[in-house]
Parts: sequence; structure tokens; C-alpha cells
Amino acid sequence: MTKTAITELTTTGPVFQPGDDGYDTEIAGFQTSYAHRPAVVVGAAHAEDVRAAVEYAARQGLPVAVQATGHGLSVPVEGGVLINTRRLTDIRIDPATRIARIGAGVNAGALIEAAAAHGLAPLNGSSLSVGVVGYTLGGGVGILAREFGYAAEHVRGIEIVTADGRLRRLRAGDELFGAVLGTGGNFGVVTALELELLPVTTVYGGQLQFDTPLVATALEAWRQWTRDLPEQMSSAFTAMVMPDIPQLPPHLRGRYLATVNIAFTGSAEEGDRLVAPLRAIGERFADDLRVMPYTETHGIYRDPDEPHPYTATNALLAELPAEAAAAFLAATGPDSPLPVVAGFRHLGGALRRRGPNAITMDHRDAEYVARVIAMPGPDADTIREGLAQLRKTLQPWDIGHNLNFLYGGADFADEAQTRAGYSESTYERLAALKSKYDPANLFRANRNIRPH
Repeated sequence: MTKTAITELTTTGPVFQPGDDGYDTEIAGFQTSYAHRPAVVVGAAHAEDVRAAVEYAARQGLPVAVQATGHGLSVPVEGGVLINTRRLTDIRIDPATRIARIGAGVNAGALIEAAAAHGLAPLNGSSLSVGVVGYTLGGGVGILAREFGYAAEHVRGIEIVTADGRLRRLRAGDELFGAVLGTGGNFGVVTALELELLPVTTVYGGQLQFDTPLVATALEAWRQWTRDLPEQMSSAFTAMVMPDIPQLPPHLRGRYLATVNIAFTGSAEEGDRLVAPLRAIGERFADDLRVMPYTETHGIYRDPDEPHPYTATNALLAELPAEAAAAFLAATGPDSPLPVVAGFRHLGGALRRRGPNAITMDHRDAEYVARVIAMPGPDADTIREGLAQLRKTLQPWDIGHNLNFLYGGADFADEAQTRAGYSESTYERLAALKSKYDPANLFRANRNIRPH
């Protein structure tokens, strides 16, 4: 890739081109299946740098991609402009209003720590290293989602640079406000968010694990258990063959285990009462349920913290009958030709209710989301075919998917995949807004909504 003159681009933060020292570091992210290969990288130091980068890209007719942590890298940009927002790490919290103003480079762990100092908590997901802005723009299904709904429902303000190079400040009621929340980076580069925090300081939670002979029994018990729960109880079920890697203790390597992840905002006594049917399944391989400080809730899911390759799909389900759960488990188990981490997350509760901010999250009748994450190793075609086959096992109950839970798989991030995240009327409304605010589709390195 040859260098081009970038004399028209003036920023405070650093600018990189291929071959420059620091270029490879700047484009690297948590997702290692592939990376952006832009002609220009702007390491934004503030919102004005973002505005200048967008203006430059528009003048040059170049696509724009955005990256902070790189967890959610979907479609890599080739030869365009990458705006790296990881330097925008300002956090300001007003404990009286419980509003946090965060820069686009803030990750979940930093916000959790800052909020905890005031007896508050954000609606974060399962990993500390995920960028808060990217997660929230996709909707944000957090560890307490059944009680508090989507993280995007709790956004109070958006600072965004649109394709015309304008820095806009959006509030509920503005035409773009709800459209931005739930569509990833389709309408611009968000430089800051204002988020409502919650007065939550502790959570009853952790993991129940069951060894191979009880995996199927555990899934059926969890499925039935989720039918009648208070909204304060959020949970997930995952089954996987533990990888044979040195990072794991020897007794775990190669075992096929079922894990139930629990997050409950009530007391330990009530939590123990609610999970009693799960403990009655049989001997637990592990059981560490307890009341924990909110700052330790990343231990509920224990997502890997080292960058690695991964590809994933998901299916939203209005119901989860026994035959669907059993078929999915059989297709994703130890005999699956594609090594995967597979399971279900319980939705419903507050996720069903639309808040006043009219965020762009459809398929709210989904009671579960089935998720499959492909492990590293197979080639892209094998992964694509394998994931498609696994989704077919749920086809009779599949009502769409959550775009935030689609990881990797850039080669099949087409319009049909994006449309499946929304209702038809919603997608058409978004496409019309895209035509108004980004007619040249400058922001297309994503699960793209194409302008009409």
C-alpha cells in the first residue's frame, strides 16, 4: 500500500500511514482474526481530531472505520481512514444526578471502578476490556439486563461527528438519537456519551458448573427454571469442551462442562432460595455463588482477557422448547465438527419494554438468545458453513439475531445479515435516515445499513 499525501489533515493526536513506526500497534485490537489496513490512521486526542479526520475522509472519498478496543471488529477497512478513539478516556461522574460523561475510549473496567467510588454501577457486559461506547451503540445486553434493560436505554446524551463533519450533541427526541443507539457506527463517530448509572454496589452471582454426565440434565433444568423468575435474576447457560491449553489447570483441559452464570441483585438468602433447583441437579464441578462487590462481577462470566481470533453467530428465540434445546446441545457438543462455545442467555424482563428514548432495538419478544462462538483453527469457509448449520437446528424458533453478538465473520457481513437484526419497517426507516445523514455511506466498515 503506497503512502498518500496527508498535508490536508491537521490533528493534535498522531497520524500514521503504512510503514510508519507505531502503525501496526495502532491498528491492533482484541479481535485477531483480521485487522483494519487503512491508508491513514488518526489517533484522536479529542473530538476536534475526529471531526478533522471525518472531513478529510469525505474530501478524499474514503471510507471511515472506528476502533477503541477492537472487541467488536466486524468489517475491516481497506485503504480508508481509521479513527482510533482509545485516547479519549475522560470520565466525569455527577453522583447527584448519577450521570457519567465518558469519552469514546473508556473501557468497562475503568467505568466500573470510577462509578464504584460513588456507590454506583454502569450497565456493562461480561468483559472488563470491552469499549463502553461500542457496546452501548449496539444496544448493550449486560449482566443485569433482565432487570434494567438495554444499556442504550440509559443513554442521556450523545456527542457524535456525522458525515458532514459536524460535531453534534444529541438528546432524546432528536431525529438521530434513537437511530444511533442500536446501529453500531452507521451514523457517525461517537466521541462521548452521557450514561445513567445505577445505585448498585453488590451482586449475588458467580458460576455453577456441572461435569460431562450432567450437561444435558443441567440444560433442561435451567430451561425449565427460567420460566418463572423475578426480573432481578439474569442468567446464562454455556456448554463447551475446555481447550487443552497451558493457561488452564490440567484437571480442566479437555473436559466437557456446563456452566450456569448467575447475576441477581437481591440478598444472599433470596439468591440461594432461587438457585436451589439448579443445585438440586446433582454434584457441582464448581459452585462459587456469593454476594460480591460490583467491581468483581467480571468473575461471573470470566471472559478471556487476551486478544485472540473468534467468530460467532446467534439466534433470538421467542421460546425455547425442550426439543430446540436438546437439538442445539447435540449439534454443538463434543462431536461437533466445529469446536465451539455454545449456549443460551435468558432475556425477557425489562428487555421487552421500550423506554422513552426509542432506541433501535427490535425483536423484543425474544425470551432467549442462542449463541455460538467458534474457536480458532478452522478456515473461514469451514467456520461459515459450520455456524450456518448450527443455526439451522434452531430455524423453527429463530426470529432474528442480535447484531452486537455477531463477532468476526467479515466475509459474510452482508445486507441480509444486517436486516435480520431489525424489523422490515425499522430497517427501511434507518436506510432513509442513512440517505439523509450519510448518503455516500462513508461509515460502512460495520454491519452496514445502506442508504436508499
